[in-house]
Amino acid sequence: MAISATEKPLGKVFTSDYRFTIPSFQRAYIWQPANVLQLIGDLEEASKSADVPYFLGSLILVHDGGTRYEVIDGQQRLVSLSIIIAALRDLEEDAEWMRLLDALIVEPGDKLRGIRNEPRLTLRERDAAFFREYVQEGNLEALFDMTDEDWSSTAQRNVARNTRAAYDALSVMGDDERHAFASYLVNGVTLVIVTTDDLDGAHRIFDVMNMRGLPLTPSDVFKARATSGLKPALVDAYAARWDDIMDPLGDDPRQSEEFFSYLYLILAHKPDTGKLIDDFLNEVLQPYLAAGTITSFIDRVLAPYAMAWRMLEHPGDTVLSEGVRDRIEALNDYRNHEWKPVAMWALVNSFRKLGEPGMSPFVRRGSHASRTTVTEASLGLHDAQRLEELFAALERVTGVDTLNRTGSLERRGHATAAIRDLDKGYPVRLVRGLSISADDRAGALVRLHGELQGDEELARLLLIRANEQAANGRLARPRKLSALPIMPLEIGESASFAHWSQETHDYWMYRLGNMTLVQGGADQLDKMAEYDRRRERILMRADSRRFPLTRELADFAECTPAMMRHRQEETVRLIAEYWDIRYDENHSDLTSSDSIERLVESTDAASSVSRGSRRVTIAQVVKAGLLIPGETLVWERPRKGERYVATVTENGRFRLEDGSEYASPPAAARAAGGSKVGLDVWKRTSNGQKLSDVWKAYRLKAN
Repeated sequence: MAISATEKPLGKVFTSDYRFTIPSFQRAYIWQPANVLQLIGDLEEASKSADVPYFLGSLILVHDGGTRYEVIDGQQRLVSLSIIIAALRDLEEDAEWMRLLDALIVEPGDKLRGIRNEPRLTLRERDAAFFREYVQEGNLEALFDMTDEDWSSTAQRNVARNTRAAYDALSVMGDDERHAFASYLVNGVTLVIVTTDDLDGAHRIFDVMNMRGLPLTPSDVFKARATSGLKPALVDAYAARWDDIMDPLGDDPRQSEEFFSYLYLILAHKPDTGKLIDDFLNEVLQPYLAAGTITSFIDRVLAPYAMAWRMLEHPGDTVLSEGVRDRIEALNDYRNHEWKPVAMWALVNSFRKLGEPGMSPFVRRGSHASRTTVTEASLGLHDAQRLEELFAALERVTGVDTLNRTGSLERRGHATAAIRDLDKGYPVRLVRGLSISADDRAGALVRLHGELQGDEELARLLLIRANEQAANGRLARPRKLSALPIMPLEIGESASFAHWSQETHDYWMYRLGNMTLVQGGADQLDKMAEYDRRRERILMRADSRRFPLTRELADFAECTPAMMRHRQEETVRLIAEYWDIRYDENHSDLTSSDSIERLVESTDAASSVSRGSRRVTIAQVVKAGLLIPGETLVWERPRKGERYVATVTENGRFRLEDGSEYASPPAAARAAGGSKVGLDVWKRTSNGQKLSDVWKAYRLKAN
């Protein structure tokens, strides 16, 4: 069994030297939007230090002849990287950049050299054609126009949702930022390529690397350096002390790195430069080693901050007050973790005895419940009110940053500024990094009133905040909780919505007023078109009815635009009250209709909102002048001898030859010939232009 291993930048991996195939026995693509967004955030931050490489782990491959390799380990990263590159390509308007990005995921082909145009990565047979057609070959508009009914596998759903998430995250960058990001992706991101010609050997390598040959964590490195500065009599005791402190945090290298990265930020008042081990050793540990006080670091710094980390992971099991527990639980709802250093600082600086041996802040349960339990008072809590104020301000700024899609670098800047001011003893209201500017507040309110298509996770979080504000306290959540639309995606011939105009339906479809929290999965309403059936299903379970804004649907026998307007205004008002952003410095209510219109018109607020991957409608394209009322579109199927014609109407619909009208290309395509993906089949008769190209032109213009 021949084995080779070499480290290469991504630009040398996505070349004609490798054609990757995911074998059929591999699991499906399972990464979620949070995973892709975390990767983009990490890479965006790393790209600020372009000379520092970002190691993305190893690929384990089986050589299958020529340039063909089966992927044994690395599928999730390769697929996700391809998605990110595809999104970068679709957002690009410069032809040369588009060509270079395209070449990373699709072999350009060369007739002279006999090289075929082929994707560099082929998924499992069930998903390969889908991934090639919509992601690798650049048909993102058709992908964005799909609904949950259009996926034939969970992997396809994950690909679609992750592509939306990547596109949205990258669309808020300027052209120069995206170019710097793309350049770093190609040149600064490295992978170790481990290859063998034997499948069993590849599995043994995978087993060794992932089960027995675990890499050293930052904790391992820092422990070795710290104990090297101790007198022999203390080495064993403090090595054991270090293990007692760090073992409860687990042995996940990523989590260990995150903990020490945030601890570095707290102590150095700046984020690490991408060289965490060097930065921490030189700027944190070395002064203690030089002074001979490393035991003080372990007892008075490492121990309390590690305990604070554990409390943030499991706040419900601690003796913290209900208010603080609720805020930490709320902070854990966010996919980004830049709030953690401030939260760690708050706990360590509020409890004098945190981290001391025998002083656990966790509640004892079961057979140990009768024993003496540590209380907030015995942990040395001081200024409980300030602690609650600090966590409220931290959750508020985290929520507003999430709404405004603030980048990871800026979020870390907020945390750094906050800790600097907290170390100076500033009151919470004067702490930079925990304050909300007028522009931040305006941007958040505009986003709350706008469309949230493609970000179900954010919609769910916002609805939880609104419902808990309405209930005046935290609500127990069922194991599976979804944010579902009250109206169906297509109103068609539905009697419930016969009086609705398509424009009004499209306006409300992806806004918070049309969303409600429901116990269960996201697909439970898919086949229901009538409002009464959808409402009945939504209210069927008691776990759904515990949410006030869901329960409120029982009071509306009919779904009307007035109901949508009422729910929208109520939901936005509740969220604004929760985060204390409802009023400006002149005590004007910013959630009123007039105020929102003024905010939308303001340059700063409007520029903070991007269309991203939100679904484009025919009416929007007509209004933008990219389709002309009266012009015709054709769908030809030569092999079947079929030809369908649609006419663009004044009110932004497609009218088929039988006189029926449809509000979306897929609806018209399904009615005409059974196709699910309308943007792929309809073309303008005037110039043969595909609708996907028209939709892309609109999206780039809107962004």
